[in-house]
This record gives sequence, structure tokens and C-alpha cells, in this order.
Amino acid sequence: MTVKVPTIDAAGVAMPAIGLGTWDLRGAECVSVVGEAIGLGYRHIDTAAMYANEREVGEGIRASDVHRGDLFVTTKVWPDNLAPKDLLRSAGESLERLGLAYVDLFLIHWPSRTVPLAQSIDALCEVKRRGWARAIGVANFTVAMVEEAAARAVEPLACNQIEYHPYLSQTRVLEACRRHDMAVTAYCPIARGAVSDDPVIQEIAAGHGRTPSQVALRWLIQQPGVAAIPKTARRERLIENLGAVEFSLTEAEMARIAGLARPDGRLIEEDHAPVWDAAE
Repeated sequence: MTVKVPTIDAAGVAMPAIGLGTWDLRGAECVSVVGEAIGLGYRHIDTAAMYANEREVGEGIRASDVHRGDLFVTTKVWPDNLAPKDLLRSAGESLERLGLAYVDLFLIHWPSRTVPLAQSIDALCEVKRRGWARAIGVANFTVAMVEEAAARAVEPLACNQIEYHPYLSQTRVLEACRRHDMAVTAYCPIARGAVSDDPVIQEIAAGHGRTPSQVALRWLIQQPGVAAIPKTARRERLIENLGAVEFSLTEAEMARIAGLARPDGRLIEEDHAPVWDAAE
């Protein structure tokens, strides 16, 4: 029996609150993990052109017996390809590699330092108008970038995919996204495993008969409009992560976990990253 995952609204498209991140999955392992995840109940699969595994993700999808319309597939365009013609070309190439007529969500993976955001947003909207994506959005956008993108877009922006876990407050970005009816997808949601050694999360987990990873994921998806995409290649972790949908945290527990945020909590630092909003 597969687990039923609840959904959140992403510009009118139902996005499963727990998905499978596929960063660093390659070759036959990627095909196998995607197929196995779908068999267990995952319906949200996240990939990107930069991950160099879109072809394998597509193979894993086709190896499953789940109808394409029941799946939510996300891919992303790398910042090197954010000039309008390049973005459209990259979107088409992603669909070709995936072997799909459309994706459910197409994102700008990181903002560009050289291509004006207005140009990229115009091209992103064109991807949706062409029917290549049911919804469009951004990733790793700051508050100011969310505001600028939302003001420019003539199609609704569905999502901002960001690093988000108990050690990194994203309150300002969350508030900006909610002002524009955008969902948030949390990557690195268990802080690269750090939550497993956290005494506060361990205590809360013990009280629910759950694991620290499940508690961290539950903390995320219990927030309005937030989804999480943990990455794993192990069947037992796939099953464990789905368990986050099977219980709830109290308001006091939610607040205790939120209190773990710290100024140096960010784990993903890339040379091409924007100047992040000030930590709280």
C-alpha cells in the first residue's frame, strides 16, 4: 500500500507536499530510485538541467505504472541560460531529455548576475504559454527578487524553491511569497542530516515515536504553502521521509523548532548566489 501525500496549491496546480530531490543521483541508480519512490507513493519528482539526470528521471517515471497526469515533475534552467532564447532552448531540451510533453513546474534555478531579470521572467512566462509547463516559478530568489519577478510576470508565479530547514530562518522570503500567493519548496530540508543529532528535535521525535528527520520534514510541511524535497537513494529513507505526512506537531513544538534558527545556518553557498536577505 502506498502513502497518500497531501498537496499544496501552486498557482492552481496541486503540488505534493513531500517530493523526491534527485540532485547527485546518476545513471541506473537514479532510474531505480525514481521508480521505487513512485512505487512507494511519491508523486513529486524534482530534477534540473544542471543535475545531468533528466534522462534517467524520465526513464524512472516511464518504468512506473503511475499515469503521467498523477505525477508532479519539476525541472529548472541554469543561470547560464537565462537570456530569453537560451531559456526557451533549455526548456525544450529538458523536455526532450525527460521524454515528456510538459513539466508541472519549470523554475529559474538561480538568478543571473548578467541577464536582466525582466528578460528572464518574460521568457519564463512564454514557457507556460507554450504549454511546456503547467506552472512556472523561481528558485533561490531573495525578497527583492520575488517582488521584482512577481511585478513583471504576466503569468502567475507558483513557487520559490529555497534552502529551508530548522537552522535557517526564511521568514522574510516566506512572507514575500505569501504576499504573491507563491508556494515555497524547501531543499536541504533536513540540513544534510544535522537534525538527527539535535537534542530538541530528538526530544520531540521521541515524544511522537518518530525520527528526527520526520520531525524536521513535518515542521516544514505543516507550515502553510510549504513543500519539501529530501534527497535519498535508500529505500528505508524513502519510506521514512514519507512518514512525515502521518502525524502532526503541536504549536509549541513548531515554535521550539523554529527557535533553532541561527545566523550561520545557511549550508548552501555558491559563487553565483545572490546577496541573501539578512539572517534573523
